[in-house]
Amino acid sequence: MVYESMKFDGFWPNTSLLDLLVSAVAKAGMFRVAEEILIAEAEFCVEKEKRVSSFVYNNYLSILVRKNCINEAVVFFRGHILRLRSFDPDNCSFNIVVQGLCRASKVEKAFELFDVMRDFDCYPDLVTYNTLINGLCSVGRVDRAEELLREVELQSGFSPNVVTYTTLISGYCKLGKLNRAVTIFDRMIDRGVRPNLFTFNAIINGYGKKGELASAIKMYERMVIGGYCPDVITFTSLMDGCCRLGDLAQGVRFWDDMNDRKVPPNIFTFSILISALCKVNRLNEARDLLNQLKKREDIVPGPFVYNPVIDGYCKVGNVDEANVVAEEMEAKGCIHDKMTFTILILGLCMKGRVFEGIRLYEKMVSVGCVPDNITVRSLISCLRKAGMSREANEIEFKALNSVHPGLLFETTAAVGKVNEPMTKPV
Repeated sequence: MVYESMKFDGFWPNTSLLDLLVSAVAKAGMFRVAEEILIAEAEFCVEKEKRVSSFVYNNYLSILVRKNCINEAVVFFRGHILRLRSFDPDNCSFNIVVQGLCRASKVEKAFELFDVMRDFDCYPDLVTYNTLINGLCSVGRVDRAEELLREVELQSGFSPNVVTYTTLISGYCKLGKLNRAVTIFDRMIDRGVRPNLFTFNAIINGYGKKGELASAIKMYERMVIGGYCPDVITFTSLMDGCCRLGDLAQGVRFWDDMNDRKVPPNIFTFSILISALCKVNRLNEARDLLNQLKKREDIVPGPFVYNPVIDGYCKVGNVDEANVVAEEMEAKGCIHDKMTFTILILGLCMKGRVFEGIRLYEKMVSVGCVPDNITVRSLISCLRKAGMSREANEIEFKALNSVHPGLLFETTAAVGKVNEPMTKPV
């Protein structure tokens, strides 16, 4: 090893070379070796009355956090920095580990480090507070996060920024506490902090999820008047809110507005509108959206986009068109899921095309897509109604003796309701 040869010859790497060496070893997952190098350097520096640059071990801590090796980062930090004091920590050292703990939802552990920072002549800065506020919001402790915001507002060296406020606003929106979110929003503006697109999107999405469409639209209008350009998240949130309340016409208007502004829809935008159109049997319009989606090479949609259309065609008895959509789905690189197979199997059986339904069921099993109770029991019910008891018994026997014996835990006598909706709201 070159490093060992250098030490043997009496040469020790400078900060840049040491950082390069430790980072390379750590990125390769050789954490023990990286720490041995750091400790050896720390001992050598003590002899020379020097200290290893914080730049080196902070980079090492950052690599551990990026690799989600939070425990390793904490053990190194507590053992060699806090306890043995082999290295002198700085604000960045604490912030890196606090961020890792918050990301792992270990917020209380993060606060333990926050509480001892000053003992090492390190003082929390805005990065520290923003990280902790985000960590608290991510675990639903938004009230505690607001207390921390008040602490930041009382600081003399720095002030909360748009990230601080937006994190708290988003936290309240996710809990459905829109009044608190708007209060923080107004407080932010009163303090001269200008909201950004993320701030508006958080509130618009919060109102939409809560069913307060008028408030969502009002915030959208306020956003546009303020000179902000709505993005795909803005429009997707608005359309989702409209469709949740059954206001499809308003949802379509936002779709048109989005297109007029040259904002390309994402997979969720397509999914929301397609699902809403299918619920009111506007299948041709939903089909048109699928055709638009087909042209988007940057999107590989999931089954949840196609299933409502396939289900819609099956419900109106147009199984052939449902099969065409299923074929287009495969051509787009989207694999059929359990719901896709179930919809098509039941659609075929309801049209009397029972043998095709059986073949599709067999294909489903052969490709490793495990049918659930609904699929198996509904198929068996259709077969028995068609007088095909032998085939029904055979499928039931195989299901009961498969590697998934829980499939038919409920009695097959409870079979029915094949006409219930096969899709769930997105």
